[in-house]
Parts: sequence; structure tokens; C-alpha cells
Amino acid sequence: MSGVSGNQDADIDIGQLFSAIWERRRRILTTTALAGALALVGTSLMTPAYKAETRILIENRAQNLTGQSQQGGSEPVLDQYNVVSQAQILQSADLIKAVAKQLKLYELKEFDPDAHRLLPDPLVLLHLKQDPMDLAPEERVIKTFREKLQVYPVEGSRVIAIEFSSKDPKLAASIPNSMADLYLTMQSGAKLDTHTEATRWLEPEIANLREKVRDAEKKVADYRSSNGLFQTSDTASFSSQQLNNISTELARIKADRANAEARAENVRNALKTGRSLDSMSDVVGSAMIQRLKETEINLQSQISDLQVTLMDGHPRLKALRAQLAGIRQQVENETRKILASLENEANVAKLREDQLQKQLTSLKSDSARAGEEEVGLRALEREAAAQRQLLETYLARYREAASRVDRNSTPADARIVSTAVEPSEAYFPKIWPITIVVALATLVLQALGIIIVGLFTGRGLRFAEDVEVVAVAPPLAAPAVPPVAVAPPVPVAETVIVTQPATPPAANHVPIWRKILRPLGDGKAHSDESAAVEKSRSRKVASEVETVAESSAMKLRTPIEDRVISDPSLHDEYDQEEQSRMAAASDGQEPTPLPHLSLKAVCDYLVRRDVPLAIAVSPTGDEGSTATVMLAREVAEAGRSVVLVDMTGTGCPTRLMAEHRGLAGITDLLCGETAFGDTLHPDRLSDAHIIPRGTADAAQAMRGADRLTMILDALTDAYDLVIVECGQADVRGLSRLTRNADAEIILSLPRADEAEVDELLAEYVAEGYANPLVMSVEISGTPTRSSGRQAA
Repeated sequence: MSGVSGNQDADIDIGQLFSAIWERRRRILTTTALAGALALVGTSLMTPAYKAETRILIENRAQNLTGQSQQGGSEPVLDQYNVVSQAQILQSADLIKAVAKQLKLYELKEFDPDAHRLLPDPLVLLHLKQDPMDLAPEERVIKTFREKLQVYPVEGSRVIAIEFSSKDPKLAASIPNSMADLYLTMQSGAKLDTHTEATRWLEPEIANLREKVRDAEKKVADYRSSNGLFQTSDTASFSSQQLNNISTELARIKADRANAEARAENVRNALKTGRSLDSMSDVVGSAMIQRLKETEINLQSQISDLQVTLMDGHPRLKALRAQLAGIRQQVENETRKILASLENEANVAKLREDQLQKQLTSLKSDSARAGEEEVGLRALEREAAAQRQLLETYLARYREAASRVDRNSTPADARIVSTAVEPSEAYFPKIWPITIVVALATLVLQALGIIIVGLFTGRGLRFAEDVEVVAVAPPLAAPAVPPVAVAPPVPVAETVIVTQPATPPAANHVPIWRKILRPLGDGKAHSDESAAVEKSRSRKVASEVETVAESSAMKLRTPIEDRVISDPSLHDEYDQEEQSRMAAASDGQEPTPLPHLSLKAVCDYLVRRDVPLAIAVSPTGDEGSTATVMLAREVAEAGRSVVLVDMTGTGCPTRLMAEHRGLAGITDLLCGETAFGDTLHPDRLSDAHIIPRGTADAAQAMRGADRLTMILDALTDAYDLVIVECGQADVRGLSRLTRNADAEIILSLPRADEAEVDELLAEYVAEGYANPLVMSVEISGTPTRSSGRQAA
């Protein structure tokens, strides 16, 4: 940036920028009015263009006309891809050529400027370009036609819009209508050609298939007759039917035989044992047995009656008893005849069973042979069935295609839902909107140009200026810096750097960060551009002198001073500590060591520097851990997300922040006994979070200390600040935590004396920690937040 040094402190002066714009208001308004007038005249002289639109709905119309069921493979799928495809067809060259030929667009200069050119094209004469007149008239129109045509599917529908612009409003309306009509004609013709080609191809195929079906069915019949595979039904053959009948009859004969044998055996056993035959159905059912039983009953009745009046030896009784014995002998003889009849019936059943068994064995062999022969029969039947099914399919398609050969029965899968009408107003140019936009753009561009020029020339900047005398003591082993004096013109501030011998701290003390970071101005801005350029030159010299002073002062800084210089948030506190040290020196007392930082200062430092990881060590024990808890809550109060990891031996942070001490924590996480998210708990008094000490064995957890680095990396990715409270940790053990990472070391020392602090600092410096932060805070009764919350 011309006129501005890179080492200066400057702000943008809004008032000066607006003043510069206001000073040039007449020129700006004049230019704006001129640009608006030119835009008005230019748009008025432009040839107006008119636009009209036709809309087509893509739908399947065959079902409504023919009433036939649609075949899934022969009808188009009306999805978004089909609609986009139809939109591309509307932009095809064939359709454009047909429209151009129908409306004779090549006769119009608007569409065929090459044919109406007064002078020949020089490139054509030099044979560097093909002569467009060698092409057909319709082909010359395609390029211009496509520039004026816009076809797009309407979002969320199956409607396609056809927009066309032209200088002639009648032509703007007639072209999209003609395109829609030709598109519907082409679609209908394409479907008609498809059906015609289908019928032409199916006719010979159907004739061929009929011959194949006839031959296949003849082979099946011949094979069945030659092998005796007669069918009694659609699913059973003659041999299988016979086999089923004989199997059924054989089962019945076996049952009859078993029944006859059982009845004969029952009668035989009765005769042998002398049991009564009255309970046997075969004996009781005999008519002879029934008559003999009646006679036996009558004789028995007579004997009973006569025994009352006659003696046992009476001839009448003897005669009746003789008749009764004869009747019983006849019953027994008749029973034996019945037994013989049952045995004969069983023998007959046995003979019938043997015959049926022989027939069944013969039929089984015949059936097995027939089964082997039916394998070939089934193959012939499958072939015949396949040929028959294919023939039926071809016949169905042929009938469907033949029914749609007529043009009236094959409409296009689209219809016009909105025709284009002749537009009454031109869509371009919009005279007044264009004029207003040009005028506003001219106004804004002029204002931006003035602002940019003001920023680059320095007029729109406000510089910081003051007068400062800086005394810098030369380094002990380096040559003194020669005096340099810069005297820029008024009102530029004068900066003088003088080398002089080292003086006591109380004589002429200026804090080191003020030697390095003191601004160079009082904030005044000047409108004179020459003064700004001169001021820039003087600042360049002052910047070079300041660089020399900084290099000398850097050699005198201590680690604490180096830390304080790097962060402005620590300046005020360092000033107070330094003034107290100098006041003690002026009173003849021993100067106090370098200052300790308060909790607020450390918090500001961590927040402003965006420190991701801080390792807190508390050599004094729980008091230091309590101060670390207060620091975490202070950072949370500042609006930063912070988590405190309790790695102390006493668990003091866990006791102060967690709900109870039995929560899962870092030791459980290192032992692998709990999930990562289960160890994060909110502070009960602030927005900070804590990972407690945990309940697992600390010695076992230390075996997994290598995982700690990974855990801290994950926490730094999730939180703005991660504070690891180590308690009374040894300095040599911190390397396992830091792993040479960029971590701040905080020594939490609420009540440590200066000797202990110096000894601790010496140990940390010896281990490579050059500048740890020393934090001191009063614990008892000291509120940790503005809301009154305390550590405990």
C-alpha cells in the first residue's frame, strides 16, 4: 500500500471516506445521470424480442383409447428420466429441421443471416471457413433456432415447457405450437411404426411355430402308442391305474381272509372246549341251528313239566331225554358244518390273494418299464408345451399389435395442455429496470473507487502518533548502538533512542514490553496527502530504529519477561509487581523477585493465546490443586469449554468438582475398564467438565500411561482448553505427559516463599521447561467467579 508502512498502527477513518465521496458528489451524480440516459437511449433503440410458451403433458394414452391391458415391457415408463428424454427429443435436429421446413424459416433474415448477407464472408473467400450456403436451408437455421429455443421439464410434474423468442410476436407463438404438433405426430408415427414392424415380424414367426407345435405333438402321440403308454386321465397312465386297482383289491382280499380265519378259529376253539355256541354270530345266524334250538327249548320245557308229575324213570321222560340228546347232536354236527364252511372261505381267500399277488408282481415290472419309457415321453411333452406356450404368446402380441396398426388407435403418449398465444409485450429489453440498474451500478462503482483510492493513498486511514523517549541499555558483550535521532515534520511524533550506561532499576525504569510494544502516535489523521507521504517516510525510519532497540532488549529479557511481553493481558499485573519492586529498591530494601501471576492473569493468558493444553503442578499439595480448580472455573466463566483431568494422588479436584468420588475417571480409562464418554462429568458449580481420578488401581493404570497422549489429543480436539492437574508431581515425570508437545506448564503455588519458587524454577529450567507460569492465589474466602462461587 503506497504511503503506508507495514509496521504502523492504523484504523479506517469512515468520516474521511464519506467526506471524500461528498466532495465529489456533483461528478458522481452527473456521471450517474449520464449513464442512466445512455442506458435509456440504448435500450429504446434495441429491437424488442417476444417470447411465447407451449406446454406438453407426458402421459400414457393407449389404455384410454383401446381399453386393452398394457404390457409392462411394451409401454414406456413415465418417470423423471422419461420426461427428460422427451425434452431432449424436442430439441433434436430432426424436429428443428421439420419445423424450419414447414414454416420456411430459412427465408427470414432473423434465422438465416448468411443467406441475406450483402457482402461475402472473407473467411469463406480465403477458404478458412466452410461456405454455409453449401448446406441445406433447413440445416443453416439449426444454430440460430437453438439459441432462441428453450425446452425444460417443469419441476415436480410431467409437463415439458417449450419457450421460443423472436422479433416477430406471431412467429414466437407459431413456432412452439408447430413444434408441439410435429412432436405429437412423430411420437404417434413412431408407435405406429413399432406396431407395424411387430406384426410384420410376428406373422412368419407364428406360422413357423405352428408347424413346430404340430410336429412336437405328433411325436408325443407316436411315442405313447408305440410304447403302450396309454392315459386314463391327465395325470395317470393305464399301467399305473391297473396297479392301483389290483393293490386295492389285494388289500381287500387279505382282510376277508384274515376275517374268515379268525371266525373259523373261534368256532373251532368253542367246539374243543365245549363252550356255548349261542354267542357266536356265525352259528346263531344259521337257520338250521335256529330251528334246532327252538326244538331243544320245547323238549326241555316238556321235560321240566313232566318231572313234576312223573318219576325220573318214567318212559315218557326217557323218550323226551333221548330226543333232547339227538337234537343237541344235530346242533353240534351243524356247527361243524359251519366251521368247515368258514375254513373253506378262508382257503378261497388265500387262493385269491396268491393270484392277485402274482398279478401285482407282473404289473410292477410293467410299471417300472413304463416309467423308464415315460422319461422320454415327458421330454417330448415339455418340448411340445414350450412351443405351444411360445405360440400363444406370439399370437397375443400379434393380436395386440394388429389392433393398433390404425393411426387413430395409436395416439402419442403426450398431449398439449397449453398452447402459445401471441405475446403483446416484449420480454427484452426492460427499459426502465435496465436504466435504474445501470444508474445504481454506476453510482456504487464510483463510490467504491473513491473509497479504494482513499485507502491506498492513506487519506482514509487514521494513524497512531505520540512522542516517546526510550532508553535501552546496551548488551553486556555487544557494541553500543549508535544514537539515532529522527525529526519528522510537525505534527509527526519524534522518536529518539539513546544508548547509555545501565542505571539502577529505580532510577529510570520503563517496563520491557513498553520498550518493545509502545505505539508510535496519538491517533490523529490529516487530509493533506503530501503530509501523509512525509509521515510514512518518517515512520519507516522509526520502524528501523525500533527494530534495533528490540534486538538489543531481547538479549536482556528473562523468561518471565519474555512471557509477559508476548501477551498484553499480563502487562497491567506486571506493571504493578514491577512498581512494588522498584519502590522497595528506592527505600533501600531488597527488591522482590520476578512477579507471580494471579489466577485472573493466568486465565486471561490461556484464553487470549488459545492454549490447548496446560499441565498444572501443585508442589504444596491440595492448596495448589484447589487453585487449579478455581482456574478451570474461571476459564469456563470466560466462555471457553474446559475440562480438568484429575491425576493427583489425593483426588482433591474430584472432591471439589464431581458429585461424588465414586465416578469413573482417568484410572478406569487407562485400565480399559470404561468407555471414554463415561469418564466426562460436569462440574457441580460451573460449566467446566472434569475427568475424575477414578476407582481403578493407580499402579495398574500407570502401566497404560502410553495411552494418555492419545487421550489428551482427543480431549484437545473436543475442548478449547485441557488442564491436567498432576498434584505434587516430580518435574522429571512430566515428560511422560507432555511428550515434547506444545503444553503450558503452570506452577500452582498459593503460599510458597520466594526461595522455594526460585528452586523450583531452577529445576524446571534444568529439565528444559524454560518459562513455566507461576500462579499464586489466596484460597480461603476468595470467590472464584463473579457470581460468588468459591472453590469448595
